[in-house]
Amino acid sequence: MTCIVGVEYNGRVVIGGDSAGVAGWSVTVRADTKVFRNGAYIMGFTDSFRMGQLLRYSLVPPMPHTWDLDRFMATEFVAAVRDCLRDGGYARNDSGNESGGQFLVGIQGRLYRIDSDFQIGRSVDDYQAVGAGEDFARGSLHTSADQPPDYRVRKALAAAAHHSTDVRAPFHLVWDPDQPVG
Repeated sequence: MTCIVGVEYNGRVVIGGDSAGVAGWSVTVRADTKVFRNGAYIMGFTDSFRMGQLLRYSLVPPMPHTWDLDRFMATEFVAAVRDCLRDGGYARNDSGNESGGQFLVGIQGRLYRIDSDFQIGRSVDDYQAVGAGEDFARGSLHTSADQPPDYRVRKALAAAAHHSTDVRAPFHLVWDPDQPVG
């Protein structure tokens, strides 16, 4: 599967991801990254590379236009994601219950977790993690609160790779806004 890690820090967000492509017992280290920018957003995905490709190349995310960013993300942003995944043939519908996949989103210094039922979530902690290595990563993030955010993300991904067969280096990081990919 994977590990995607995000940290909020001083009004900015950094998201990092590993490079594993897992299919059953087979692991491929992928050249295409699981973390990227799409307009003013940064994202990191789990689940399917197809979902990530749709989020990266097909999604035209709306720009926030209100002071209530949580409301905007839960309504307009999620509606755009659902349409994108549905149009791209990725969204699943089981007896009227539509589902997608998990990913992290950074926008305007806030870090959101989008779950497969399209709910948005923000943590009271300054970090989030998703994927097969999320528990290992969260433990590392918890114990490294006094460290710089990019260091925390890299160490959390390394902990996940050490303890999970589904997480592999190299690790890639992306900052919001306008910082180079590390």
